[in-house]
Amino acid sequence: MYGMVAIYYVMIVNILYFSIIGLSFRNIWTIARRAKYSSYNTLAGSELVPAVSLLVPAYNEELTIIENVNCLMTLNYPTFEVIVINDGSSDKTMDVLIAEYELHKIPNPDMSGTIETNTVRDVYHNPDYPQLFLIDKENGGKADSLNAGINLSHYPLVSSIDADSLLEKDALIRMARMYMENPEETVAIGGDVRIANGCLIENGAVHNISLPRKIWPMFQSIEYLKAFLGGRIGWSHMNGLVIVSGAFGLFRKDSIIDVGGYRGGYPGEDMNIIIKLHRHMLKNKIPYRVAFCPEAVCWTQAPDTYGILANQRKRWGRGNMKNMIENRGMLFNPRYKVMGLITMPYNVLFETLNPYFRITGLLALGGYALLDMTHWKILLVFFMLNFFSGYLLSVGALVLEEIAFKRYKKPSDLFKMLLYSALKFVGYHQLGVLWRVQGHIQYLQKNNSWGAMTRQSWNDESETA
Repeated sequence: MYGMVAIYYVMIVNILYFSIIGLSFRNIWTIARRAKYSSYNTLAGSELVPAVSLLVPAYNEELTIIENVNCLMTLNYPTFEVIVINDGSSDKTMDVLIAEYELHKIPNPDMSGTIETNTVRDVYHNPDYPQLFLIDKENGGKADSLNAGINLSHYPLVSSIDADSLLEKDALIRMARMYMENPEETVAIGGDVRIANGCLIENGAVHNISLPRKIWPMFQSIEYLKAFLGGRIGWSHMNGLVIVSGAFGLFRKDSIIDVGGYRGGYPGEDMNIIIKLHRHMLKNKIPYRVAFCPEAVCWTQAPDTYGILANQRKRWGRGNMKNMIENRGMLFNPRYKVMGLITMPYNVLFETLNPYFRITGLLALGGYALLDMTHWKILLVFFMLNFFSGYLLSVGALVLEEIAFKRYKKPSDLFKMLLYSALKFVGYHQLGVLWRVQGHIQYLQKNNSWGAMTRQSWNDESETA
């Protein structure tokens, strides 16, 4: 019976989820000690720390770009540059940057990189801010903007930063420390992404950390904690990470160039570049690792309306499906080790196809109950077990947060997170299933649009907080 298949599917999914979070708990004590490491200020002044180019793709980001750049320009890091890439914005992104930093065109900019991109119109600079550059190019999407930034960059490491995000002052140096532990093999490191809605923002920095006041960002806060702390720590332990968040990641530039740069033309470039790196390294039998650094924190604006959140999740669904289909040759292929035998099958069976198993399983079990083929008490027990297993996973992520970081100081915040961890299964979780299905439909319709995304000024967000 299909209902039994659905039940076993859910059981296997939960076993895998608990196994991954178990690996996270296994590593959390080491992470907690590392997070309290007290010599970052000393390291930030060391000449041994590798130089980094920070790449900031910007499309219609006039409300957030100044705070973002101010934040990046004041990071605790010895040698770095900030390259903002204006991707054909139709608002005043260019104007506010040029006015704020008094930038001027460079007569013959050295775009010596080899990755093909849309036309770069001009490069701007001001010697008074030697580490800041602004690229103005024709619209080509986020991946194309990152490639243009790589072509201009001057340093061996590159870091991708979303224009609506703010880094903690020691975030980059924490990543660099992890990179320096094994620079020969480390090709990418992902940072932890937190929801800034509800926090107080001053001078490009997050102060008075607090949970969001609105329901949609609050659900996302719980979701992000579970995904990053409960999931990516475990996957990183196995060297099986399939994604480094586009909001904040650190990469070896030569490795990105070796795989041809970011893949443009559709959402999901952050997952695609990681899969390409895995494939290239494994195919050529080069020792490597893709790591996750949870103590390096990036604060981002989360969508606070239904429409914007739905567009984002549909886009993620499209990107996931396209990446899985285009890299299907890695599935169950022992040549690709953990990626081929665990990560890719897991993502296809329990992420991409998950909505369909859930929907059809629910319909099948409901049909059995209506036809009196099973007792309603059995269904109730099944649904309760499914709910409590999901709730325990969310609570587990909160425990990981409390062990290692304790960023949310108010007792009411912990209660609120516990409450929303339960509430997200009543409506929000089901909407996530719907959005993924709609994203898959858009993929079949060859819809590669980014979707409507609006920004809120950090000042406005702080006033709300």
